[in-house]
Amino acid sequence: MPRATVDITPEGQRPDEDPSLAVRNNGGTPPSTEPAPAGRREALLLLSFGGAEGHDDVLPFLENVTRGRGIPRERLEEVAEHYHHFGGVSPINDQNKALLAALEEELTAAGIDLPVYWGNRNWAPYVEDVWAQMADDGIEHVYVLATSAYASFSGCRQYHEDIARARVATTSPTRPGGPTAEKLPHYYDTPGFVQANADALAAALATLPAELRDGARLVATAHSIPDTMAAVAGPDGHAYEAELMAAAERVVAQVAPDRPFDLVWQSRSGPPSMPWLEPDVNDHLRALAQAGESAVVLFPVGFVSDHLEVIWDLDNEAKETAEEVGLVFARAATAGTHPAFVESLRGLLEERRAGGLPRLGTNCPAACCFVARPARPTA
Repeated sequence: MPRATVDITPEGQRPDEDPSLAVRNNGGTPPSTEPAPAGRREALLLLSFGGAEGHDDVLPFLENVTRGRGIPRERLEEVAEHYHHFGGVSPINDQNKALLAALEEELTAAGIDLPVYWGNRNWAPYVEDVWAQMADDGIEHVYVLATSAYASFSGCRQYHEDIARARVATTSPTRPGGPTAEKLPHYYDTPGFVQANADALAAALATLPAELRDGARLVATAHSIPDTMAAVAGPDGHAYEAELMAAAERVVAQVAPDRPFDLVWQSRSGPPSMPWLEPDVNDHLRALAQAGESAVVLFPVGFVSDHLEVIWDLDNEAKETAEEVGLVFARAATAGTHPAFVESLRGLLEERRAGGLPRLGTNCPAACCFVARPARPTA
């Protein structure tokens, strides 16, 4: 099932020029600092990456993910084997369904009567189809919760693009663009996200032998991205690394104040000739062993759920590396559906509905996280 491809840049405008994606997706006006209008029909959309649902889906899904990036077929087939190892089904699907159910329960408990939808970038349910459904259901405005807590092209701007693509696909004479939309802000520093990761880190530490816990090296991990993408993340660049470091500092401060930790990277997929953020987690584990460390706890603060890249790259590859070099190994869980995390997500929604000051992730400048793409052929 191929992903739809549409042009989301208005004629005569560059993608990094005003009006920004945030403004265009909101119907041509900046995200408001006023409370939501009374009577407006609103919804919450959980917008995610997507994942294969069976063996036959795997390669078409990966082709969607890597479209236009020139990834060799052999590399796609190599990554496909990771999915086939799990029956061809990406764990992210059930995790998103669980988060969806947790959000619905949290909103109901708080007396918030708001329908919740789920859409994806790279696989069904495609965001375009869900947007059309919301339009048919009479939804006028959508708050979009992306399953990424940080700034970057793939973690923030591309979700704004997903919304724009869905609105273009939904445009008709009777419903130009369907619902207006605003993406909820980055949530790496919300108390609930930090608490969820801190609880997971403490639990992982507790699995180590007692004599190793106080000396185990703490290592935060996140998805590596190209250096060029990192350089333009956020309004002033390098916000991805800065936000991750801030989140990791908060997590460690709750569990082991003043204890040193490292921030390293995983899951790179680009060609060797392209510089990506380093060090790679496996290289770092080898360096720790050479430096005399005896135990390590990885906490994947860069991820929201235990999807395939966390399970494969950490629970398989990184664990094997640790065993090879003699490191006692533990891996903390991700935020998932931790009650404090879900509560913080509700708080983000309430903040926007009340007209709170639009923060980064909601009101992103036009050039924020912009990565130039190769020009399309004209003939």
